[in-house]
Amino acid sequence: MAAGYLEILRARHAARLLTGTLVGRLPNATAAIAIVLFVRAQGGTYSLAGALAAVYGVANAVGQPVLGRLVDLCGQPRVQLPAALASALAMAAFAFTGTGPLPVACAAVAAAGLFAPPLEGGLRALWPSVLGKEDRVHTAYAMDAVAQEVMFTVGPLLVTLCVSLWSAQAALLVVNAVGVLGALSVVVSPPSRAWRSAPREAHWLGALRSSGLLALLAAFLFVGIALGSITVASVPYADGHGGDAVYGWMMAALGIGALLGGTVYGARQWAGEPARRLRVLVALLAVCYLPLMLMPGAVAMVLLTVLAGVFLAPAIACAFVLVDRHAPRGTVTEAFSWLVTTFTVGASVGTGLAGPVVEGGGALWGFAVPGAAGGMSLLVLAVTRRVLAAPGGGAVVAAGSENDPNRAVEPRFSSGDRA
Repeated sequence: MAAGYLEILRARHAARLLTGTLVGRLPNATAAIAIVLFVRAQGGTYSLAGALAAVYGVANAVGQPVLGRLVDLCGQPRVQLPAALASALAMAAFAFTGTGPLPVACAAVAAAGLFAPPLEGGLRALWPSVLGKEDRVHTAYAMDAVAQEVMFTVGPLLVTLCVSLWSAQAALLVVNAVGVLGALSVVVSPPSRAWRSAPREAHWLGALRSSGLLALLAAFLFVGIALGSITVASVPYADGHGGDAVYGWMMAALGIGALLGGTVYGARQWAGEPARRLRVLVALLAVCYLPLMLMPGAVAMVLLTVLAGVFLAPAIACAFVLVDRHAPRGTVTEAFSWLVTTFTVGASVGTGLAGPVVEGGGALWGFAVPGAAGGMSLLVLAVTRRVLAAPGGGAVVAAGSENDPNRAVEPRFSSGDRA
């Protein structure tokens, strides 16, 4: 699979698009951590930190599918770059005003989340036109799932490094400035400027008229809740075991675990139905959350956090083609944006829920939330297994761009596929 990854990266524009997307998504990926550390530095409570992180997440959840639909309708450059600039400016306003006037802080955080550009969905819409062959696109999806974990590993360390060297305010400003540069790199590339969505049927529900997509989104809502609750529950644990450095390593450990799991998962082609495989991966994910409740010493806790992240990237990788195949024609960016949105909503609910839980029962009860949420995700997948296995209104994997009239439309299968 390493050779397959190298083949993808050697394709023209592929490395640039992947790197630019990862860098451009850095502000969104680290928003919860940066907001929590900034609010704590301002003297705010855990509940306030969780609530503001949730405000960002909810606004982001609203903005992603809306911006994704605009990308499908208007193209990437006209939407992605203005959105990135607006998001960065709003977060800068939050960094300078602080938590003092709470309505202003909420408005700034909400605007930052609302305008976060849908770069993740945009990249997956670009892969067919950049790579052409279906098997190469699937390999790119797997590589994408692994590569983004590098961002989730480096991002928390970058935030905590900025906090240590300068301040939590500087961390917000630096991360968002870097994010704008990443978005700029993507939208000025030839594939991004040339890409157009496939013709779509006019429907106010857009991608959400697919029952298979709805089932998948419901499952990943709870995966997001699990991750969001870990973000908040780790703060009081770190406060008693070494402070911000331990917190940063715990957050990075989630990414390290997902990176390791995704690399192993992507090292082979998997036989069988991906919908069934996804149920197994989510079950393992839920089980690996439970040891966090042991709350051992800092080193052991970081290792347990690595374990908690191991099955995340494989689960996401398995979901990509399921989303791809259940998305109605012409809604590919919107469909992937809905996955991001659902994940973000879940993470926001998790951060908002974990704050009061931690204040009422301590970090132990905070770490109980991820296991429960993982169990709920598995239950959703079990209940909707027939829907996910049914032929869906999937997006196409093409030999050319999505609007190429001569492209080969991906056939419908009894289930999605994901390597």
